[in-house]
Amino acid sequence: MFEAEKSKMIKDQLIGRGIKDARVLKAMSSTPREEFVREMDKPISYADTPLSIGCGQTISQPYIVAYMLEMLDIRDEHRVLEIGTGSGYEAALLSRLAKEIVTIEIVEDLYEEGKRRLENLGYKNIEVVRGDGYRGYEKKAPYDRIILSAAPTDIPENLVDQLAINGRLIAPVGGLFQELILLEKDESGKITKKRLLPVKFVPMVGE
Repeated sequence: MFEAEKSKMIKDQLIGRGIKDARVLKAMSSTPREEFVREMDKPISYADTPLSIGCGQTISQPYIVAYMLEMLDIRDEHRVLEIGTGSGYEAALLSRLAKEIVTIEIVEDLYEEGKRRLENLGYKNIEVVRGDGYRGYEKKAPYDRIILSAAPTDIPENLVDQLAINGRLIAPVGGLFQELILLEKDESGKITKKRLLPVKFVPMVGE
C-alpha cells in the first residue's frame, strides 16, 4: 500500500543525500514504517520529518536513522544495544542488520506498545527491556554497537563501559544545541570521538 512512498523515500531522502550502505538501504526498504506511527500519521509515514508517537517522544526522520545506522557499520554477528525503543522502528531495522538486539525504554506506555508491536510483527531477535538507558543493560554486555535515540547532555559512562573492544557508539549529545557524536573504542580500550553533524532529538530521560 505504501510501496510508492517508500521507494520515493529511499531514492530521494536516502540515496539522494548520500546513503550508500546496501544493507541499510535494504533494511529501510523492507521495514514497514507505517506500522510504527500513529494511525492518523500513516499517510505521512515516509515523510522527510520526525513524527510524534505520543508521551513527548518521536520517531526520527528517515534520513537521520539511516545515517546513524550507516555510521555504525553493523555486521551480521553483532550484538546491538539501543537506548530508547520508542515505537520500535529502529529496533526493527537493527534486527535486519545484526544478530541480537537489546532495546531499552523508560516510558512504560511506550515499552508496552513497542514490545507488543515488535512481537506482533514477528521480530525474533529483539529483547525489549523496561529500564533507565543511562544505566545500559549490564546483563548482556559487552555490545558491539550502541545507538541512542534521545539526547543526553553527555554520553553516559555506563554505556561507554558496556561497549565492546573495537565497538562503536552513536548518539545525539547536547541540550539546546546538539551534535551527533560517533564514539569508537580501540583494541587498547582507548576512546576516540568524532563530531558528525548538528541534530535535534528529544532529551534523554532518566529515572
